[in-house]
Amino acid sequence: MTLWIAAIVTFVFTTVLTIAGVGAAFVLIPVFLGLGIDIHEAMATALLLNALSMSVASVQFIRKKLVDFKLALPMVVFASALSPLGAQVSQGMNRSLLLGLFVAFLVFAASMMLFYQPRPRENRASFKQLALFGVAIGGVAGFVGGLLGVGGGNLIIPVLVGLGFDPKRASATTSFVVIFASFAGFLGHVGGTMRPSLAGLTAVGSIAGAILGAWLMTDKLKSRQVKVAIGMVLLAIAGKMLCGLLA
Repeated sequence: MTLWIAAIVTFVFTTVLTIAGVGAAFVLIPVFLGLGIDIHEAMATALLLNALSMSVASVQFIRKKLVDFKLALPMVVFASALSPLGAQVSQGMNRSLLLGLFVAFLVFAASMMLFYQPRPRENRASFKQLALFGVAIGGVAGFVGGLLGVGGGNLIIPVLVGLGFDPKRASATTSFVVIFASFAGFLGHVGGTMRPSLAGLTAVGSIAGAILGAWLMTDKLKSRQVKVAIGMVLLAIAGKMLCGLLA
């Protein structure tokens, strides 16, 4: 019964969070723990599902030409390079203070997504501009993600939208970056604790949720609706992190 509940929960959250482009691992890990799954297995499984779901969703996003590779590839490189540095810097720092500041940022970013109307970019940025954006945003997101132990996608999306990028393009591009960040995290946690039954059933739920979420994002929702969905997801992430701080 536990495995089926895990699969259904995975499907529901993956559907919603694929629309926002951040992956569902941050929700799935505590859910799996609540179902009595070992923490190492929970983390490894959730991160693997993140990489899997974002890979499936990215196929649809790429077909719709929503992933900006000129922006995404520098993000992947610099986020991956600076994430370990952030993890090292975090040693000895007041983690509660850092998480508190990040919660404040998420609330601010969510408010911007819900209420602020950024000025759309009038002209398509040049290759050099996109590369510089990717280097700067990817580096900061990777460092902060490593520093706090959270997904850098939570930082990337509101920054891109704030810069005037279309919410759908921002979500799709971030999804592509999340594939590599999640798989790197999975390799760091994988061991002999993963059960094929849990991984298999939740993978089915994750793939189905990614397909549905990507379809909703590309074909059914308008950019404004995607922007609101991202804002709500950021508020949910902030709420979860705040509960962890106060517990």
